[in-house]
Amino acid sequence: MSFSLTILGSNSALPTSDRYPTAQILNVSERFFLIDCGEGTQMQLRRNKVNFSKINHIFLSHLHGDHVFGLMGLISTFGLLGRTRKLTIHAHADLKELLNPQLKYFCQDLPYNIEYKDLSYDEKVIIYEDKKVKVESFPLAHRVPTCGFLFSEKAKEPNVRKEAIFKYNLEVREIVALKNGGQFTDDNGRVVPEEELIIPVPRPKSYAFCSDTKYFRRLIPNITGVDLLYHEATFLHELKNLAKSSMHTTAKQAGVIARDANVGKLLIGHFSSRYKDLDPLYREAKAEFSNVILAKDNQTFTL
Repeated sequence: MSFSLTILGSNSALPTSDRYPTAQILNVSERFFLIDCGEGTQMQLRRNKVNFSKINHIFLSHLHGDHVFGLMGLISTFGLLGRTRKLTIHAHADLKELLNPQLKYFCQDLPYNIEYKDLSYDEKVIIYEDKKVKVESFPLAHRVPTCGFLFSEKAKEPNVRKEAIFKYNLEVREIVALKNGGQFTDDNGRVVPEEELIIPVPRPKSYAFCSDTKYFRRLIPNITGVDLLYHEATFLHELKNLAKSSMHTTAKQAGVIARDANVGKLLIGHFSSRYKDLDPLYREAKAEFSNVILAKDNQTFTL
């Protein structure tokens, strides 16, 4: 199953000449999920050759401009391209009130419907699910209601080896039982080892998105053990007081969260425009957690 993340924007607040505001596209088994939609998102989608028609769900962590200013233009472009399939936007309840006047003025003949799904900011909840993937939201701590997202593959059903089916003359009910974790005992009373019967399946992958938030240890149970964690690292720790007052995180704090949550890899982003050189942020996070990656625009990470 495919599971890849493309960074469309890695900056906070202001776009720069080489870093757009926050936006990401996650491909899970050919489901393309847009996470946040900062200014310039549709240009970045084109640059990364993402098929617009495959984006059916947009997840907005919160309603600050650097995470939503690209939304109206993208919605308009979808219409101009002849989209007819429904678009679902998962966001704060205020989005509908903010967006509808613009849609009425600029997109009166939009050829598709927009469905709004209001997010909860009190607890971890499932907000999308199909046979291959589950998406959950969980609360973060920022100046406005904000949530993170957890994208998890569902475990694939294992296959029974064909040679085992013939060797033991397995019946349908026995095959079904084996796929569901059951055991098989042969005519001699021996429990046949699982590896002789079952073709192993890859372990399901998971990705957690955490931006924007202050240093918030209560999110750790919601992200423990994920394969890839994206966590904001707006400032170096020397500006920890500014991070606290603006309810953002330092690179050092992002590393601590990743370490204590026992994640596989940490991807840091949402960088302040004051930083032209990102290496100090990288080194600061890496001092706390060894497996760190810098989020850079137009890079794709495959799990």
